Formats: sequence, structure tokens, C-alpha cells
Amino acid sequence: MRTLLTVVGVGLLLAGCTTGTGAVTGTGTGTGPGATPAPGAGQSAGGPAGACSPSVSIDSFSDALDKTTFDGTYVGNLSSLDVEADGSIAALSDRSSLFTLDARTHRPTGVVALKDESGQPLDSEGLAIDRDGTRLVSSETEPSVRRYARDGALLGRLPVPDDLRVAPTGRASVNLTFEGLTLQPGGRTLVASMEAALSGDQGNLVRFQTWTRTGDTDDFRLAAQYGYPVDPALGVSEIRATGDGRLLVLERGFIPGIGNTIRLYLADLGQASDVGAVQDLTQRAGRLVRKTLLADLGHCPSLGATAREEQVNPLLDNIEGLAVTGRAPDGALRLLLVSDDNQSTNQTTRLYTLTTHLPTP
Repeated sequence: MRTLLTVVGVGLLLAGCTTGTGAVTGTGTGTGPGATPAPGAGQSAGGPAGACSPSVSIDSFSDALDKTTFDGTYVGNLSSLDVEADGSIAALSDRSSLFTLDARTHRPTGVVALKDESGQPLDSEGLAIDRDGTRLVSSETEPSVRRYARDGALLGRLPVPDDLRVAPTGRASVNLTFEGLTLQPGGRTLVASMEAALSGDQGNLVRFQTWTRTGDTDDFRLAAQYGYPVDPALGVSEIRATGDGRLLVLERGFIPGIGNTIRLYLADLGQASDVGAVQDLTQRAGRLVRKTLLADLGHCPSLGATAREEQVNPLLDNIEGLAVTGRAPDGALRLLLVSDDNQSTNQTTRLYTLTTHLPTP
């Protein structure tokens, strides 16, 4: 789902710059995620063909799923991706549908409907495939994290801190809660990312909540919470474990008449402080998550893509989902990204394949 920025003055928005401590400097304006595209968007960053930056290259894109149906279900509104044990792709729609995509063609091969405890649809945003094949799914309505069997049967629900709940119960804003969800290697630590700041927190700091479990139990217990510095006027749309304890983070924004800003970061929670007990989160409240910019996707070559709405780079759309699909022979990560078309005639369901070389931990 995309929250639109109400622009008071686009020229006042500045792209964020990370400091050595992970803090972000710059100013933003508006009522939701948005940002100005980086200068030169749509141009290759130099180097080999397909280069978006020294760390990231785009290999291909596909609009084959756009405005299609499978088994009577609209194939769109896709908000998250993860990889099954057999290599197939699980693709979550925020309209409570979970698709299975063929690993090679990315065409749908199955779909199941997800429901809450009352049998109602979810605003499902984040997805993590557990070690036993069960699905962990976040909804940004409450927010919540639920566990589902492969057939869509509801198995349980994880605890959520009161402060992360939508106001007036908590301090979160509607539609700006658990947008990303991922499991760290071994399946013992689950991480959920809030899309935007809580009321009372510094506006560019969002919270990452973790849960842990021991042994072979299915039960997750609340664990540490971390502060992540998001770029001015952007929101966190997805997180994904890299396999070495770090996270890939997608930051996203949109301004009508200008288009999307999509940035891919590498985040390291290893030295960050637990801020779960901090009421009003600021940069001085503890050590924030450290992040490193891998690429501004507006700098990727357009590869001949077209856009239905204004974009500085027509390759871009409302990118929300990210999966790590494997490794290249040189150790680089192979990525699959997807955009959420919001079932709108102005947007496109687009898949992107990228490759990224991560810096040494």
C-alpha cells in the first residue's frame, strides 16, 4: 500500500545523508512517505551495463503479472516476497492472498486466502517463511503478526508491544506499522519493521521489533527493539535477512507528479541499543542501527521500461517486496523485487531481478 505525500514545497525536500553513526541529516515536509528523486535518476552509475551503483546492478524486469488473474484471484497488490524450501517464490498480496510463483518463470502456480481470527481478510504486508514451512504474516491494521499453515489455516499470533499498536491504543499511525518482516538465519530471531515513526518519537526514527525463541518451539517471545534512521520523508517498505546477521532495507517514498524514490540499504543491528523501554526516541537515546546505502534505484538504467504515471526513471514503481533468491558464483546476492500496483490503472505490478555485492561485515 502506498501513502501519498501532500507536497507543501517539493523544493524543500532534501535527500538524506547517513553519518558514521547511522544518523540521517536533512529536512522533509508532508504528511506521508515521499522524497525527491536523486539527481541524474534514470542514468547508469557507470561501470558495467546494468549498474545502479558500485554495489548493485539490475539484470532484468518483467511486467508479465500486471493486471492478470489466477484461479479467479487478482494477481496484484503484492507487498512481500520470500523463498520456499523448493526455490519457489511466495508472494503476499495486501488483500489477504498468498500466491506461489514458479521459481523460474515467476508465474502463479497456487494461491491461498488468509483470514484473521474472525474469518475476515487482513491488510497483509510482511511475510517470512519459517523453517518448517509455516508462514509468518504481518498486518498493519492493529498491527499483528500471525502464523499460518501452508493451506492458510491460522495457527497462532505473536505478542506485540502496546506502544506499537495503532492509536488510541498505542502510538502508531494508521497504515504505517508492520510493513516488513524477516527471519534471521536459523529461524530463531524474527524482525518486523515499522514503516514510520511513533507519535512522540523523532520523525526520522522508526522502530524495528524483534522476537526470539529457543530450541524447536514454535513460540516467539518479545525481544529487543531498535531505532532505525530512515531518510527524510521516506518510509521502510521491506526488510530481508542477508544470511550473515545483517538486513537489506527498502526505503520508499512517492510524490504525485514526480514519482517514487526507492533506496536499498544494508543495515547492521549488531551494535545498536535496545530502545524498547525508551518512550520518546531520539538520536541521543542510544546507539541507532547502522546503515549503508547500496543503491538509489532511480539511478538504475531504465532497460526500456515505461511508466503509467510520472516517474523521473520509468523503471520505478511502488516497490514494496524483496527476496534474496540465491548467490552468484562470486558470492553476490541475487534479489527479486516486486511493486504493489494497489489495483490501480496508474501503477504496474513489476518484478525486478538485481544483484548486489555486500561490503564485508
